Amino acid sequence: MQLQKKSKKFSAIAQNKNLSIQFSLDGFSFCITDLTMKELNVFSEYVFEKTIASPELLLEKIMYIFSNDKDLQQDFKTVSAIHQNNLATIVPNDFFDRNNLVPYLKYTIKTLATDFITYDNLSSINANTVYIPYVNINNYLFQNFGEFEYKHHASVLIDKLSATVKNSSIKTSFFVNVAPNLMDLVVIENEKLILYNSFSYSCKEDFIYYILFTAEQLEMNPEEFQLTFLGKIETDSELYKIAYTYIRNINFIKSSTCFFNEDDDFSNHSNYILLS
Repeated sequence: MQLQKKSKKFSAIAQNKNLSIQFSLDGFSFCITDLTMKELNVFSEYVFEKTIASPELLLEKIMYIFSNDKDLQQDFKTVSAIHQNNLATIVPNDFFDRNNLVPYLKYTIKTLATDFITYDNLSSINANTVYIPYVNINNYLFQNFGEFEYKHHASVLIDKLSATVKNSSIKTSFFVNVAPNLMDLVVIENEKLILYNSFSYSCKEDFIYYILFTAEQLEMNPEEFQLTFLGKIETDSELYKIAYTYIRNINFIKSSTCFFNEDDDFSNHSNYILLS
């Protein structure tokens, strides 16, 4: 099985450890934190050669990783998982009924009668993320670790960005979280979520189209607004270059984690959801 792995670790041995994992059809990453010292000890990322076709095949990849990566074969005090997919929507509290989740997804996502639908409460914006998790992977993690927490990546992303913009001098913040073949757009104005959407893209032209279309709908001038990138994007990438062709003010999010150095294979903004 072909997997590309990148990793960074310290030699410190912790007794009270937390395992946090994030997975999508494009890859799997995890970090181990010393709960006593509140420090990151290990970060590893597996990038799949190509996008996995189904959650069933993704589980096969994850089982292979767990059986071969010694860092994952430890005792952990707590475990948390982040499901990264575009099978989600945001529902304000005023329109939310936790006993009837199906209608929130059926008009934007193809759902099956057998799909398990759940939600995360977003207290930071008085809303909820309604989504379909990969139940087979949850079952596998439960078999290995017992009780664990899980969330959708949009929930973690929105909560962290909402905290980031507090007391900011910038009135409107436009964030783009970049993953292989998937992009999240988040716009926050005066500490209120104005827009969240997730798009699949296959080329740089798709990528810039979704950004410019969103800006146009919100009447944001590309010559003026600040665009902030996070995730899998760097200044030498084609995605960054085409964005800079049309948008004048671009930066990368400032991560609260300084786990990576300039000579590492990772930048601090590249794993913002899992690490920050």
